[in-house]
Amino acid sequence: MLRSGIYIVMGYLCGSVLFARAAAAILQKGDIAAQSPDGNPGTANAFLYGGFWCGILTLCGDLLKGFLPVQLYLQGAEREGLGLLFVVVAPVMGHMFPIFHGFRGGKGIAVTFGCLLGLFPDLHPAFILAFMFLFFSLVVRITPHCDRTIWAYRCAAVGMLLFVDDIYIIAAFWIISLAVNLNLRCDNAKEEKCRVRILWKR
Repeated sequence: MLRSGIYIVMGYLCGSVLFARAAAAILQKGDIAAQSPDGNPGTANAFLYGGFWCGILTLCGDLLKGFLPVQLYLQGAEREGLGLLFVVVAPVMGHMFPIFHGFRGGKGIAVTFGCLLGLFPDLHPAFILAFMFLFFSLVVRITPHCDRTIWAYRCAAVGMLLFVDDIYIIAAFWIISLAVNLNLRCDNAKEEKCRVRILWKR
């Protein structure tokens, strides 16, 4: 249990490092969050307002801060199902509610993928979430991006129940999905109406 606690804390602290701010500072791109309409210090805004290299550094950092705590935990001889649940959740919570930035962070999308990729060699959870994002981007296109993300997470949560065997991983993703949904609903004013378009009806 002590080992699980150490990795949970490590995961939260890693998540609390906002790489969009760090990359922007290193490349002298200013405050990414302040420049963006939604104030989100995440990967998408790093690309939009910081440029290609700022976006790449942010994406790699956000993926790694989710991947490393989970993968390192799984490589240990001693691990618990309940411990794994919170180790998977911790980096996403750290990113959304970072202790180093007044508990005001990003949406947690790239970090979620990092955590799910950290479950390697079991990549089913990561593939399910990626499929849902692609489906709602290319087949049944939902706009704006906030609503697309909400529905991708919701449907991926159902997909986890159908295609993932580990109850602790399923529970971890449900907690992440709930947090992401609440975070998006609280932080984003609904200025743009949700629209759904079918690919073959364009």
